[in-house]
Amino acid sequence: MVESVLCYGSEIWALREEDIRRILAVEVDYLRRSARVSRLQRVRNEEIRNRISAQETVIQRIEKRGLRWFGHLMRMEDTRWPKRVFKWSPTGRNKRGRPRRSWNDGIRQAMRDRNIEEDLVYDRDG
Repeated sequence: MVESVLCYGSEIWALREEDIRRILAVEVDYLRRSARVSRLQRVRNEEIRNRISAQETVIQRIEKRGLRWFGHLMRMEDTRWPKRVFKWSPTGRNKRGRPRRSWNDGIRQAMRDRNIEEDLVYDRDG
């Protein structure tokens, strides 16, 4: 239940490095409490994951959910609002400075990390 509360709506999150670090800290804290291991015992996070058999991090599960939503979104008809919002490009000037990381950037990075071709999003079984 804790993960469902933590990850609610995570399909559309554009995570920054700081966000990822904080989410992982919450997850490891929960795993430590579940394993009844204090930080004073100086047990590595990997060891705690092995004890509890939690091989996949919550960030990896969030990325999977985002990839699943991206595939669903790309297969939608162009008239549906989620697809229209996804394809929308605002007009006008951008703010000064480096652009913020978008959800689309995060999804494309997750696809590159997993060697997923963009053509596969149209194939539900792929």
